[in-house]
Amino acid sequence: MSKIFVANLEDIDPKGARTLRIEDTEIALFKLSDGSVKAVENRCPHKGGKLSEGMVCGTAVHCPLHDWKIDLASGRVYEPDDGCITTSRTEIDGTSGSVYIVL
Repeated sequence: MSKIFVANLEDIDPKGARTLRIEDTEIALFKLSDGSVKAVENRCPHKGGKLSEGMVCGTAVHCPLHDWKIDLASGRVYEPDDGCITTSRTEIDGTSGSVYIVL
């Protein structure tokens, strides 16, 4: 198991997103209202919309193109739509506020 530093917690706006690239994949980091950070593939499975540009509501993000609702923890698309995106586990260092993606 390895960890990659991806951001400082204070650099991610509440209910906002930041993007980064790990190898060939663009990742969106979302800071939820409870302070947790979720990391997901920054691409809607429907038409490839950039999820980082979508609106966060609770623990889901709405794709900015066609309003597909995607759970940020599981990556599953809410019904009646269907699909899934890749998610990554994150860790936050409680002392420094550093955010890591766990590979």
